Amino acid sequence: MAREFLLVDGYNIIHAWDELRELMNTVSLESARLRLMDILSNYKGVHSMTIILVFDAYLVKGNPGSVEKYHNIYVVYTKEAELADQYIERVVSQMPRHYDVKVATSDGLEQVIISGHGAVRMSARELKMAVEQTEHTIRQQYLQKKSPKNNLLADNLDEEARNWLEQMRYMK
Repeated sequence: MAREFLLVDGYNIIHAWDELRELMNTVSLESARLRLMDILSNYKGVHSMTIILVFDAYLVKGNPGSVEKYHNIYVVYTKEAELADQYIERVVSQMPRHYDVKVATSDGLEQVIISGHGAVRMSARELKMAVEQTEHTIRQQYLQKKSPKNNLLADNLDEEARNWLEQMRYMK
């Protein structure tokens, strides 16, 4: 049985998506990180893959690196002097070949390297489109299951029962 993994280069995605880049520039980098984490958590809620979101922390002196669980995804902060690209390359190269591995980044060199290790590359734009499609599908499913606004008995009856009630209304 194949396992599916999606590794995401966090800062690459933040800089590539207008919404997140604007949030980073107007509010804070932390806000953009949290928004991306929420977006990927929602995406994971529909897809049965393991999502690993990787952020560079290579400039943080003495940082040993960390892996945290955020809702239903994993968030990795690399250790000092380690780039997200390096972390992703190492993980992809160590994964068994029978796993389905995708890497979301728009870094061209990174895409070539991970492809050489058997992973499928996914650009930031492709990830954005996949996320938007998932959100659209969820919204449509919700609207189809949503109870009628007034929650009237007539709103929950089939056409035959509605017709019968309508006839009863006019009987004396």
